[in-house]
Amino acid sequence: MVIDLTAGSEPPRSGGRSWRPSGSRRLLPWAAIAAALALTAALFFRWGSAGDPAPVAAPPAPSASATALSIPQVYETLLPSVVFIQATGGSSTVARGVEGGTATAEAATGTGVVVNADGTVLTALHVVEGATAIQVTFADGTRSAAKVATTEAASDIATLTVSKLPAVVVPAVLGGAGLGVGDPVVAVGNQLGLRNSTTAGVVSGLDRSVGRGRTADLTGLIQFDAAVNPGSSGGPLINTRGEVVGVIVALANPTDAGTFIGVGFAVPIGTALGGDGPGDGPALPL
Repeated sequence: MVIDLTAGSEPPRSGGRSWRPSGSRRLLPWAAIAAALALTAALFFRWGSAGDPAPVAAPPAPSASATALSIPQVYETLLPSVVFIQATGGSSTVARGVEGGTATAEAATGTGVVVNADGTVLTALHVVEGATAIQVTFADGTRSAAKVATTEAASDIATLTVSKLPAVVVPAVLGGAGLGVGDPVVAVGNQLGLRNSTTAGVVSGLDRSVGRGRTADLTGLIQFDAAVNPGSSGGPLINTRGEVVGVIVALANPTDAGTFIGVGFAVPIGTALGGDGPGDGPALPL
């Protein structure tokens, strides 16, 4: 039996520039040097005044690590790209469980990952499906209203656009080609309302299918054993190069307990991006 991961809630929470001398070797008189220094200081303070904000260096473009990272390094790499999602109102199908039916999603919570420099968030569709209001909280605490931009019901994937960006947007690196059974993976998310939790495990299987009651099964999934729980849904599954290889969508729940028993499922990133396999996939349909 498989359940969705939208349950659970959480209390409110709170380029450098170089200078090179000219080719002239003439020494300046000391008076001229002093005047030049004074002029430089004046220009410096004028540039840094309130009326003339200093330029902000753009963050470096994200890239995968060439060597395997430790779990703490994977966590630190992905954390700036992980968001907390709160969706209110509407109803969502409990199709991620075997029984089907509907349930009121008064305060569904989940996870998402920033995948574009414009702040686009990738998440699981069932986290936000039918919601009348969606709020995204970025890693730095910036909160923004969000809207569903695209959906793909067959893979339980959605993208969100936000109305307010943090000062620095850090999109995750997406990858996953060559993922194999036994490969180490890390999950980062907001399970049980515990923000930015991380767990680690391995890929337990590939090309798995999960029943969704009255709707078509989810197919081609990554099975993993890194612990996930309600609130993890939509979060990233990451390899040791720091690449997002999947989007977490479900966990096995044969006892109806709603907690993790060692079997989680993620949509491969290639499928989440509109492709049909485990690799990088085409560009996001933004």
